[in-house]
Amino acid sequence: MTSKKQLKARIRQRMAKTGESYTTARAHLVGQAEPHADGGWRFVGGHDPSSAAITAILVNQGVAVSEPMVFLAGGGIGAGYILWEFQHDQSRHVVLGFRNLWQYHNRWMDKTLTRLGVPYEEHTTGGARGASSRLAQELDAGRPCIILPDRYHLGYWQLPAALDGYGGHPVVAYRRDESGVYLDDRGQATLLVPRERVDAARARVGSYKNVTHVLGEAVLDGATLAAAAREGLRDCAEHLSAASDSFSLPAWRKWSRLLSDTRNAKAWGKVFADGRGLAGGLLSVWEGVEPIGMDGGNLRDLFARSLDEAADLLGEPRLAGLAERFRQIHAMWHDLAEAALPASVPQFARMRELTAAIRESVLAEGSAGGAQAAAFAQELWEVRGEVDRSAPVGDLTPLFADLSARVGAIYEAESAAIAELSALTH
Repeated sequence: MTSKKQLKARIRQRMAKTGESYTTARAHLVGQAEPHADGGWRFVGGHDPSSAAITAILVNQGVAVSEPMVFLAGGGIGAGYILWEFQHDQSRHVVLGFRNLWQYHNRWMDKTLTRLGVPYEEHTTGGARGASSRLAQELDAGRPCIILPDRYHLGYWQLPAALDGYGGHPVVAYRRDESGVYLDDRGQATLLVPRERVDAARARVGSYKNVTHVLGEAVLDGATLAAAAREGLRDCAEHLSAASDSFSLPAWRKWSRLLSDTRNAKAWGKVFADGRGLAGGLLSVWEGVEPIGMDGGNLRDLFARSLDEAADLLGEPRLAGLAERFRQIHAMWHDLAEAALPASVPQFARMRELTAAIRESVLAEGSAGGAQAAAFAQELWEVRGEVDRSAPVGDLTPLFADLSARVGAIYEAESAAIAELSALTH
């Protein structure tokens, strides 16, 4: 019989090898996990932080709705590319946006909840004391809240101080007591964070300081879901047909060109000319693209599931065919991630293993896995620091050329798929 420790090791190994999420890797090895609960709160897991947060609250209300349908109501997939260069530690980080309006939390929440017909209140305040008091009042009244805290200050992702203020993703605060605030971050176990840490995390990033969404009782019938699906499909097609090279599909074309360009100040050949920061940049690509990362990955697989559900709901079988296209595109993104951070390089393989180990500890064990996650994180940031100073890759030109070709092919494939979606929705 496989022990719990052996099973966890096998799940981590599979996650590191395939880039699969914890839930998917575990299901391949032992089947679907039994639902877990904390008192009256049921953990339902999830993929994209934003759609998973809404889904978790609705499911705990007793509403029959899936994350793919919530994701589609919000406009489905998006696109975005930014390369950050940080002087304080000479690090490089690639931010990839894969959800509609990925850069605008409040706008996405508002339109998604409105389309679903879910009543809600949005609260913001500049004062930490008032925000803390309001959250306490809502939780004491039995109303779970969606909050947007800074990951470093929350603590359980075990990030270094250099990432203080880099932001985070939505989580559900579902109850509190004298020990702290209980959070659901798409896992299967309780994350208990001291109130002071939650307050600091919510107040850290000025653009969404102390934002809180409180959902009312929802009633989602078939007609409402069908209308939300239609609006989401149209939104996705229009959004990704736009000309923006920062927040629409042309972002992939821009990234492809910067990977092979030799003159632009943001060209990868210039930014990484001496190899410094390269490992961290490639790790951020791998984490961003694969579901193993903190943000849910490229989300093309989730969108494919959305299209399958919409095909049945709307009686439009052509959407099921389009879903297969996006599963193929999801595979293209996976191949890109594999090329960016190949496991054949020992240091890269170890960074993948440690990233998987941290995520598995957080999602499977919750706060109980904190000490183990901290040990994994310490090694991860030590390894990353070493390879960031001296890249284990020799000639970067072939690597960048290969990545450029792959991103370019993804741009063409997604452009064709979105053109097909546009034809179906107009």
